[in-house]
Amino acid sequence: MPERPSSTNDSNAPPAATDGGDPRLAFVYAEAVRGLQHQQGVIESLNTRAGNLIFATAFASSLLGGRALLDGVGPWDWLALTLLFLIGLLVAIMVWPYYNYTFRFDPGTLIQDFVDQHPPATMDGMHRALALRIKSDMASNWRIIQRLRVALQLALFLWLLDLLAWLFAIARI
Repeated sequence: MPERPSSTNDSNAPPAATDGGDPRLAFVYAEAVRGLQHQQGVIESLNTRAGNLIFATAFASSLLGGRALLDGVGPWDWLALTLLFLIGLLVAIMVWPYYNYTFRFDPGTLIQDFVDQHPPATMDGMHRALALRIKSDMASNWRIIQRLRVALQLALFLWLLDLLAWLFAIARI
């Protein structure tokens, strides 16, 4: 049997929403939250790719570099070692802990901005204000994501050059 809400009036309980509100605002807010979650997934994916790049670089450099350096250090070896250092620098940039991402709201600020106001904000007002705040947060996050994406692309390109340099060093070209 389904439970019915109590008919007693609890002064600490939030007021029940009697009107349905504007479903468009609820939709916009839900899409904004979904976009923010997507951004968080992109960042996690970039971090995973950076880890994979570390592994691939270490594996290839240990195999190819060990063979290439058997007969001394030549110009291709120096180039490969320089590229290895640059890849390491770019990977460090990618995995550096950025603390200025914004993926959630501070509960104290939410209470202050929407509950403690007289009169308290409506759900429509909250959806609208939070959707706009998410838009600003996403723009701020996107600047960091773009730097990570460029660093990954550059590191992948340098990794390919590093492989070629090691192969040329082995072939003594």
